[in-house]
Amino acid sequence: AQTSFARVEVMPVLEEGVLEELSIPESELEVTTMRSGGAGGQNVNKVETGVRMKHIPTGIAVRCTQERTQLMNKKIALEMIKAKLLVIKEEQRAAELKEIKGELVDAAWGTQVRNYVFQPYKMVKDTRTAYETARVSDVMDGDLMGFVESYLRHNVMMQKEV
Repeated sequence: AQTSFARVEVMPVLEEGVLEELSIPESELEVTTMRSGGAGGQNVNKVETGVRMKHIPTGIAVRCTQERTQLMNKKIALEMIKAKLLVIKEEQRAAELKEIKGELVDAAWGTQVRNYVFQPYKMVKDTRTAYETARVSDVMDGDLMGFVESYLRHNVMMQKEV
């Protein structure tokens, strides 16, 4: 006889394109130019090649002066804002998934929800509701309605007691 534990995490299926290419409307950006300064030749302190870009809805602001042309600095600044917005989006997604998943429970003695016995006899028992069945292969094939109905009845009874 062998005792094994397994923890199963259930996650929602995400729609296609949830994290597709991020596009930012021009109306949400505030762009200002400035002189880059520093070493760099004849155009330094004469031509405004540096770019400050602010994403108005979030207040995220970046500054780019690394390239010699305003167009390149503008492109880099936009990429920097997109990167920061994607990080925020991923953090929000992680928080949503954490809320959906709930607390993780250790897969150990005393924390199991269901016991599956294959040898020397066959039985699946829900430890919360005491529902049990000898049809182990049906349960393993996905027939969980008895457990679902038992759990729902159990919850109704628990709510009546409160």
